[in-house]
Amino acid sequence: MSKVTVRIPTQLRTLTAGQPEIAVEGGTVGEALAAAEAAHPGLAGRLFDEDGQLRRFVNVFVADEDVRFLDGLETQVEEGQTVSIVPAVAGG
Repeated sequence: MSKVTVRIPTQLRTLTAGQPEIAVEGGTVGEALAAAEAAHPGLAGRLFDEDGQLRRFVNVFVADEDVRFLDGLETQVEEGQTVSIVPAVAGG
């Protein structure tokens, strides 16, 4: 397991007592997000759909790479890396 930082978007900081980043342990993105949910219940409901997949309007990045173009929730994370949760922005 690696110690990683999960960057929390403003819209979800009510679930983390206002913290913009939380430290968790995990070897994959999925494990890191599960650890974030364990520490701050309610995050998973905002991130995942009923099938356990990332909601389509939630983007997750590791080292500036979208995990959807890597190995998804199985994307490996290394010690000290940051997992960023970024809500999709829509507009016109």
